[in-house]
Amino acid sequence: MTHKGEGFLRTHFPNIQARCRELGIDIAHQPIPVVPAAHYTCGGIVVDLEARTDLPGLYALGEAACTGLHGANRLASNSLLECVVFSEAATRDILRQKPVKPPKMPRWDDSRVSDADEEIVLSHNWDELRRFMWDYVGIVRTSKRLERALHRIKLLEREIDEYYANFRVGNDLIELRNLVLTAHLIVRSAQRRKESRGLHFSRDYPELLPAARDTVLKPGH
Repeated sequence: MTHKGEGFLRTHFPNIQARCRELGIDIAHQPIPVVPAAHYTCGGIVVDLEARTDLPGLYALGEAACTGLHGANRLASNSLLECVVFSEAATRDILRQKPVKPPKMPRWDDSRVSDADEEIVLSHNWDELRRFMWDYVGIVRTSKRLERALHRIKLLEREIDEYYANFRVGNDLIELRNLVLTAHLIVRSAQRRKESRGLHFSRDYPELLPAARDTVLKPGH
């Protein structure tokens, strides 16, 4: 866009220009640096045409779902079908179901747990997970990096088990547990892929296999 001139950029992209200036980038004379974003983490939970998963009562749609309607990847322009159409299909299917009475559960006893330092510990683990997943499990991967990431994930899983015994269970702890579980699945899936295909590139396996393999994780596998 440098050929359009600074006046044009200031008029049409004032927020982008201002933000870039804060970062020391003059978009009238310099290109904006571009890095991979979250769209490169493709996948999703397999669903049917009513957005039902294979777990009764659990629905998935949008970025979380794998409908198969857009091939292997779902990027930003597919939101209409994924979110609008499937949300209506899921809603209609849910309304057709008979209400299920939840089972009675004993009251949660947190009288013997402590709050000491838990927020700092959870925040540290969250940052650590984000950092090593970005560094070791990005678009360009190696077997050694994946091994390092899996080692750190297993340590975090053991720490989270300890938190359940010593800390009060809250949203941050549950979300950290879910993030670590998702990271574990991503790494194990990447380790099984002995090729480079789509958005997955391995320096140890730069070529395509003769035939594409099923990449859907199934219970017990």
